[in-house]
Amino acid sequence: MFRGASAINMDAKGRIAIPARYRDALRVEHAGTVIITVDINAACLLIYPLHEWEQIEAKLRLLSDTDPLERSFKRKLLGHAQDCELDSHGRIVVPPALRSFASLEKKTMLVGLLNKFELWEESAWQQQMDDGNELIHSQDLASNERLAHFSL
Repeated sequence: MFRGASAINMDAKGRIAIPARYRDALRVEHAGTVIITVDINAACLLIYPLHEWEQIEAKLRLLSDTDPLERSFKRKLLGHAQDCELDSHGRIVVPPALRSFASLEKKTMLVGLLNKFELWEESAWQQQMDDGNELIHSQDLASNERLAHFSL
């Protein structure tokens, strides 16, 4: 399970270092392979370990190739999907087209979301956090059926 946010500098070749605490699991359980694709709702990238991505692909196979919305959805996720291998230093290379999509340059945030990571440009991550906090504070959480009984 991936959790927490890590500030990571991307080098000039587009490489980011996966935090050390995740490297062994990614190498052993996922053959050191991650799949990077675009997020459908935000200007960030999604990074899935191989076996988690295979579950996404199984769901995508169930979508229609004749329904325009479903086909567009598949095209967006699969058309941007790139296999990436961890190098000997635990780094992955983020392909240029994906770096461009998420406006990634040097300062990035890698955010663990249980079964995947999000990769954000640092200021976009902060803006998203600010917007999210505003949304949470503006809502009546008790009226949301899924959140009404969520406690910490």
